[in-house]
Amino acid sequence: MQKIAMIDDHNLLRSGLANIINEFNGFEVTLQAVNGRDFIEKMQTHEPPDIVLLDINMTVMNGYETAAWIRENLPQVKILVLSMLDTDYAFIRMLKLGARGFMIKDSHPDQFYRALVEIRDNGIYMNEILSPKMAHRLNKDYSQTIDAAPNLIPRLSDKEIEFLKLVCSEMTYREIAMEMGISHRTADGYRDTLFNKLGVCTRVGLVLYSIKNGIVMV
Repeated sequence: MQKIAMIDDHNLLRSGLANIINEFNGFEVTLQAVNGRDFIEKMQTHEPPDIVLLDINMTVMNGYETAAWIRENLPQVKILVLSMLDTDYAFIRMLKLGARGFMIKDSHPDQFYRALVEIRDNGIYMNEILSPKMAHRLNKDYSQTIDAAPNLIPRLSDKEIEFLKLVCSEMTYREIAMEMGISHRTADGYRDTLFNKLGVCTRVGLVLYSIKNGIVMV
């Protein structure tokens, strides 16, 4: 039985989703908290969960701060981000803090079950972020390093690697182009080429690939 903790300051939504999850085979919500500080305090008297469903926008201690604490103190816990935010910047920041997947709050219960199963079994939930080909590669061994799997790494130019590193920042593509001293069209070309080379279809996919393969350190 996988122990689930829910950290969200929307009490009605959190309680309703907890009831849904408790109906899933193999999963049980064992802890609910209204923010990161509340979660940390409850960790004094509760066993660590296997998976945390974590909101981003919360008072007192938000999702970013909470993810950083979990990564430092409970590194074995897998984080599934649960938020109404669907921006690349929010996803990128949470990925760099160790998130293993993302769910929008109004997702269908079947999607929540699939996400929990994939995180339990594969360590990461891809959703629509990556193509099936890339999802298979990363699911095979999420903890594998670039040195351990050189055959999975396409050949990238120095400029492409530089572009990937900047993609993992909070810069816009236009700002990345300015930083690299190239035109916005050229930056778009790097992006599209990397989408094709790496088998991803979004900026979040590029970031996840970079983290997985040691191009950026988190």
